[in-house]
Amino acid sequence: MGPPERSGEEAPPSAPGGREERPEPARPVVVPPRYGRYVALLALVILVLITVNTISTKPTGDTGVAPGVKVPPFAVPLATGNLQGEADVATHANQGAAGKVPACQERGPEILNICQLYEQGPVVLALFVDSGSCPNVLGDMQALVATYPRVSFAAVAIKGGTAGVRKAIRSRGVTFPVGLDRDGALAALYKLATCPQVSFIERGGTVQSRALLRRTPVSTLRARVAALAASDVPAAHGKP
Repeated sequence: MGPPERSGEEAPPSAPGGREERPEPARPVVVPPRYGRYVALLALVILVLITVNTISTKPTGDTGVAPGVKVPPFAVPLATGNLQGEADVATHANQGAAGKVPACQERGPEILNICQLYEQGPVVLALFVDSGSCPNVLGDMQALVATYPRVSFAAVAIKGGTAGVRKAIRSRGVTFPVGLDRDGALAALYKLATCPQVSFIERGGTVQSRALLRRTPVSTLRARVAALAASDVPAAHGKP
């Protein structure tokens, strides 16, 4: 006789001891967190750092506003004040994103206005990024303030934050005006190439000589400021 016929499906084998095996409970599915927004934020931070590094260390071919050319007008909030807003770089009224009011007309106790400064006499203007050693130019300029009272010293932080720039001002004992260009409008207007960039502006707003495109020894800066002061007619027979 052949093997007995099997009817229907085979019963599952019994576990040892006659206990019936039970299937293991299903394990919960763990969904990995979504890191997309964090990756995007990290990419933005990296881009900002690359931009700062480029301005700080690599020339772009620009050399600042050329000698003999009048500097572009601007008005920015002082870093030490409470005024909020972006740079006004308008040359006439209702100029859209540049400003509703001509920049030279934007004046007040919490405003750094380049027109107001060069109307009073020669100006030494530093554009800087609040990163690395770049803000040290503030201390270099402060060292010369008392020696050249007829020269106005001023600086503008490009895309600088209020807290960081205020700290840089306090730590270096800066007494001259320092403004904030939150949207970076002056970088293009003043052909910012490296950090810092120091311009030497005659009374009336014309650039006297080529800008310094990096931080130099104080002695070099002193010589350039002395030449600027000497070129000013009212200072010719007085103090530097």
